[in-house]
Amino acid sequence: MRLMISKSKNAQSLYVIKSVYVDGKRTTKVVEKLGTYDALSKKLGGEDPIAWAKQYISELNQQEKAKQSQILVKFSPTKQIKSGKQNSFNGGYLFLQKIYHELGLHHITSEISDKYKFAFDLDAILSRLLYGRILYPSSKLATYRHASKFLEPASFDLHQIYRALEVIAKETDFIQSSLYANTLKGAKRNTNVLYYDCTNYFFEIDREDGLRQYGHSKEHRPNPIVQMGLFMDGDGIPLAFDIHRGNTNEQTTLIPLEKKILSDFRHSKFIVCTDAGLASSANRTFNDRGERAFITTQSLKLLKKHLKKWALDPGGWRLAGTRETFDLAEMDEDRHHENIFFKERWINENGLEQKFIVTFSFKYRDYQRSIRQGQIDRAQRLIDKNPAKLGKKSQNDYRRLIKKTAYTEDGEVAGNSAFRLNEEIIEKESAYDGFYGVCTNLEDEAGQIIKVNQKRWEIEECFRIMKSEFKARPVFLSRDDRIKAHFTTCFLSLILYRMLEKRLGGVFTCQEIIHGLQEMNFHEIDREGYLPSYTRNRFTDALHDAFGFRTDYQIIKMADMKKIQRSTRK
Repeated sequence: MRLMISKSKNAQSLYVIKSVYVDGKRTTKVVEKLGTYDALSKKLGGEDPIAWAKQYISELNQQEKAKQSQILVKFSPTKQIKSGKQNSFNGGYLFLQKIYHELGLHHITSEISDKYKFAFDLDAILSRLLYGRILYPSSKLATYRHASKFLEPASFDLHQIYRALEVIAKETDFIQSSLYANTLKGAKRNTNVLYYDCTNYFFEIDREDGLRQYGHSKEHRPNPIVQMGLFMDGDGIPLAFDIHRGNTNEQTTLIPLEKKILSDFRHSKFIVCTDAGLASSANRTFNDRGERAFITTQSLKLLKKHLKKWALDPGGWRLAGTRETFDLAEMDEDRHHENIFFKERWINENGLEQKFIVTFSFKYRDYQRSIRQGQIDRAQRLIDKNPAKLGKKSQNDYRRLIKKTAYTEDGEVAGNSAFRLNEEIIEKESAYDGFYGVCTNLEDEAGQIIKVNQKRWEIEECFRIMKSEFKARPVFLSRDDRIKAHFTTCFLSLILYRMLEKRLGGVFTCQEIIHGLQEMNFHEIDREGYLPSYTRNRFTDALHDAFGFRTDYQIIKMADMKKIQRSTRK
C-alpha cells in the first residue's frame, strides 16, 4: 500500500492505494480515503498530513504483512497428545448463532433471567439446546455432552438444563410474542396469509397421564401422544405454536392459538389457510369476522350430491387469465398436461357464504393414478402370497382394495374365504383423480386463491423436519412443563433453520444444510489457530457469502477466530 495525492483546483486529497490484479491485468485500487490536506491539518493539530499519512500506511503494511505471514507448526512423532484434551471443534453453529442474535433471543433470555433471578445462564442453555437440536438431535443428556463440541465453551451443569426447561415452559407465550416483535424490527414478515396445521408426537410409554393421552396417532402407533398446533407465515417461517392433550380433537386447537396471535402478537388482519381436517364450521365462522378470512381444503367425497355432480362434470372448466370454457372430455391431454383448470360457485352452508373452487389437473390425475396402481400391485401380491396378513385396514391403506368373500366347497356363502381386488372401490376412487376442492370467504380471483392454498406443503414440511431431521419424537420427558419446553426448543430451532434456509436462497435441501453444518469442524493448533478440516464446496461458499465472514482459510489465527465469534453475537 502506498500514498496517492490527488490535486484539484481547490484542494489536495490523500488516498491509501494498492496494486491488484484483475483478469490478469495490474491496476490500482483505493483502499481508504484519508481526507483533504486542509481537513487533516486541522484534525491533526498542525502535524504534517503527508508525514502522518506515510506513517499510517507503514503501520497498515506491517499489519497486512503479519496477516499474510506463514505459520510454521512443529509436530513430534514421539510426543503423545495430552490425555483428555479436545482438539476438534464444530464451527457450523456460528451461522446459527448469528441468526439467534439477530432475532434477539439473547435479549429475551436476559429479560426472563431478570424476572426470576436464577443463577444459571439461560442464554447459554437455550442457545445450545437450539444448536444441538439442529446439528446433533438427541436427548437432553446427550445435548449437554454435545455442547462441548462447539468452538465456544458454555458453562452450565446438566441439572441446570432441566431447571431451565421449567422456566422456558412458563415463558413460552412471552418468548413467542417477543420473538415475533423482534422479527418485525429487522424485516417485514409475510403475515397476510397464515397457514395452520396440527400433528401429534408419540411417547414410548404404556400409560397415559397429563398431556400424554391416547388419541388418533398420525403414525398409527399404539402409544400416548400429544397434539401440536402450528401457525406458519407466508414465507414458510413458523409463527406460533401450542401443545394440547393427545385426546384433543384437532379441530378445536386452531381458535385458542389464533386468539393468542390476535392478543399477544397484536395482529388481526390475515387469511387462515388449513387442510380439510381442520375446516370445521366453527373454525370457518370464527375467521369470517373482522379483517380475517379463510381458505380451506374441501373434500369432494363429502359434498352434497348436487355439488359433487357439479364438481365432477367435465364441462364448464376455465383457465386463469381467459374467459374461454373447456370440456375435459374433449381436451388434448398432452397439450394441457401442466395446466390447472378450475370452476367456481358460491354456496351457503349453515348460513355461511363461501366460494367453492374445484381444480383439475391431468398431471395431478396421473400422479394419483400412479399412487393407486402401486397400491393395487401391493394388494395383488398380498392376495397371491399371504392373504392371512390382510388384517385391519385404514382409509389410505392399500389393503382397503382387497375384497374378502366367504364360501363353501359347493360355492355357497359360508366359512371359507376367497380374496380378490375390490373393483368397486377402485372405480369409485378413480372418479376423483385429478380433482381438488377449496372453500373460501374471499372474493379474490380463483387463480390467486389456488396459488395461496398450494403453499400449504411448507407447513407439512415443517412437521416433517421436526420429526425427521430434528428427531422431535419419540419424546422421553415425562413432566408436562418439560414436554412443553421441549417443543418450544423444537419450534425455535425450526425458526433458526428456516431463516438460514431462506438466507441461502432456498437452493439447498434440508439434508445438505444440516450435514454441511455438521461437517464444518476445525482442528485447534495450540497458541496458533484453527485448521478447517471440512471440504470447501458450493454450500460452504454460499454460507460464507450470505453471512459476510469466512472460515475457509488454510488456518485461522486465534485472534481472527475470536473476531468472527464476536461478530456472530452482535
